[in-house]
Amino acid sequence: MSWFSASPSSQRWAFAISALVTATAVPAHAQKAPRPHVEKAPRPAHVEEPEAPTVMTADSMSGRPERELNLNNNVVIERGTTTKMTADTACYKQVEDEFDAEGKIKMWRFGDYYTGDVMKLNMETGKGFLLNPTYRFEVGGGRGKAERIDFINQDEATVIDGTYSTCEGPNPDWYLKSSTLNLDSGRDVGTGSKTIIYFKDVPILGTPGISFSLSGARRSGWLAPTPGFNSKNGFELLVPYYLNIAPNRDLTLYPKYIQRRGIQLGAVGRYLGETDAGLYSGETAIEYLPNDKQTKTDRYMIRSKHEQALAVGWTYGWDVREASDNNYPSDFSKNVAGATERQLLRELRTDYRTEDWSLTARVQNYQVLQDPAAATDPSLTVTRPYDRLPSINFHAGKYDVWGGFDWTLDSEVTRFAHPTLVQGTRMVVVPQISFPIVRPGYFITPKLMLNASAYQLDNNATTKASFPNTSFSRAIPTISVDSGLVFERDSNLFGGKDAKGGTQTFEPRLFYVYTPYRDQSQFPNFDTADATFNLTQIFTENRFVGSDRIGDANQVTAAVVSRFLQADGAERLRLTFGQRFYFADQRVQLASTTPVNQARSDILLAATGRVSETWTVDSLVQYNPSDSQLVSSTYSVQYQPGPKKVLNVGSRFQRGSFRNAEVSGQWPLSERLYGVGRVSYSLLDRRLLEGLIGLEYKGDCWVFRMGAQRFVTSAQKSSTPIFFQLELTGLSNGLGLGANGLETFTKTIPGYQALSTPIR
Repeated sequence: MSWFSASPSSQRWAFAISALVTATAVPAHAQKAPRPHVEKAPRPAHVEEPEAPTVMTADSMSGRPERELNLNNNVVIERGTTTKMTADTACYKQVEDEFDAEGKIKMWRFGDYYTGDVMKLNMETGKGFLLNPTYRFEVGGGRGKAERIDFINQDEATVIDGTYSTCEGPNPDWYLKSSTLNLDSGRDVGTGSKTIIYFKDVPILGTPGISFSLSGARRSGWLAPTPGFNSKNGFELLVPYYLNIAPNRDLTLYPKYIQRRGIQLGAVGRYLGETDAGLYSGETAIEYLPNDKQTKTDRYMIRSKHEQALAVGWTYGWDVREASDNNYPSDFSKNVAGATERQLLRELRTDYRTEDWSLTARVQNYQVLQDPAAATDPSLTVTRPYDRLPSINFHAGKYDVWGGFDWTLDSEVTRFAHPTLVQGTRMVVVPQISFPIVRPGYFITPKLMLNASAYQLDNNATTKASFPNTSFSRAIPTISVDSGLVFERDSNLFGGKDAKGGTQTFEPRLFYVYTPYRDQSQFPNFDTADATFNLTQIFTENRFVGSDRIGDANQVTAAVVSRFLQADGAERLRLTFGQRFYFADQRVQLASTTPVNQARSDILLAATGRVSETWTVDSLVQYNPSDSQLVSSTYSVQYQPGPKKVLNVGSRFQRGSFRNAEVSGQWPLSERLYGVGRVSYSLLDRRLLEGLIGLEYKGDCWVFRMGAQRFVTSAQKSSTPIFFQLELTGLSNGLGLGANGLETFTKTIPGYQALSTPIR
């Protein structure tokens, strides 16, 4: 084998070596056998090495000193660690620092791999071309083939009549084909003109231009069109455009054609950043439909959230939502949660926090969207909450002071406003002190608290019609004692008969509360309601949520908790039994002056936990022993034996209100085909509340989803969207062709696992 070395700083030495090599060429019969080719690129390097020598080897060499060198058979050319190529023949022009090569060309360049028939490449500038090339890029894994590729510089290349795909193998399932394809690894962008996207060699989408990221990262450009069908609005076509403004800011524009409505314009902007004071983030979404074909009105929806640090411990933010009319959510929402949202919050707030205290100030009001059926059924009317203009809350506390005491102080001043109800200002101060005694086998926590409130109502006709006085106050003390025991024993219930180290606990608990009676029937009700009776509420001092009513109490809550723990401390199952016992009538009520006379509350029973590697249970039962009736119940069981295998069965019941059954799941039907579905059914109304059925197919570099969903949008109306999604890995920021079925499945089916992870 012969060798040749040249560099800008050693030309004379290089020519001397060249003459020596030519004179001492190895005879043909003594030449070594060609080295075997290894399909492996050298260590990738992305920084040009201008002083690196060019090393050439070949079976034979000839040429003119200081002009050109001809290399024949098994040619290998290397420039430092950035470029390596092999060919049948090559010609090196020293003055131009340029190579011409032909025959079975293979080249590794900055980690990318090329093959071709004919090549010209300037080693200094990186300019050149390659005929009939194939290519594979290190970043992003993109690959393809073309008639010609022109190298503009070390980072940029132009592909003529070429293809591009991120699928493995010589025959990709999907690829795009462009008359001209510009690939710029320095800017991480690929752009194509007169582009057609092929799937299984069938053209599915054509566009005069396309732009995408070579590495799969987010970047500006048109996203894949999103066709769909909705039972209320007919055919829909969304053509989004994504603007990657900065690594921490982006904007997506959503022009959308709706067959029965018109052209809807939408935009979503997101941002995240940091100042000297701290982090900030936010998102704003706007939808606008001018001159709806059905309502003949302009319709819109606005959503905006922002959080920002102003200084250490000091933040501010807002949460604003607004719709043009009552029917907007039911007409345009894509899921149950959005369609049934009837109280739109508008809030501006600021918070200041230190280690021992915090202060919050906010202004807040709601836009109420009435159900269309409320006009004929008043029970469906949504009550408008009070506005808080403003509300100031202060909290302070210290723990383990004065020999073991804990103390806290909560106070609030709020101005309540309402267009039709009584208005006024409320001030609340709640100091409390406790002395927790915690030992390995028991705990006891006595507590003393005082709830002091003062009201100043507006002196107007609305107030005089209901309240003889406009100024009044109250101060109500509360004494409570929380206590419990903890017993443990060895258990192997969930570890098999040979398992060791498991533990079962037995934890009885008593919680006593005494609050004297104070007549509060003449006090307004700005924000108070009966608390939901559950395992959290029975261990609180007040049976109301809000500060307008302080419930009188002489009661004790008795509960027993039993937990099954593994040797590592992980909880496998928790069983809970609880009931409250009353020693006096409950005289303070929200809407009545008649006391509630009962000796005991309903019984609460709960069981929750991951009882095995595949089964998870969660249940809560409320039972009335006096009437021997079930008041409410919630059951759910999840079976998840492996990845992308989940079945959920559940039911929810509230006496006199609803009885619903739910089934959902994701399950493989074959090696690549998966079925997904959900049914939520009202047994009382004999009505489908929500239904979903879909299929997913996992290809090597793509995922196809299709499905149909039906959900309730109001008391008398439902919506039925039909969607499909073809997700092409590595194209269009990870999004696909069709409605976002992945989002639908993720939000609808507990335990659902995506077949792929699109870039967001």
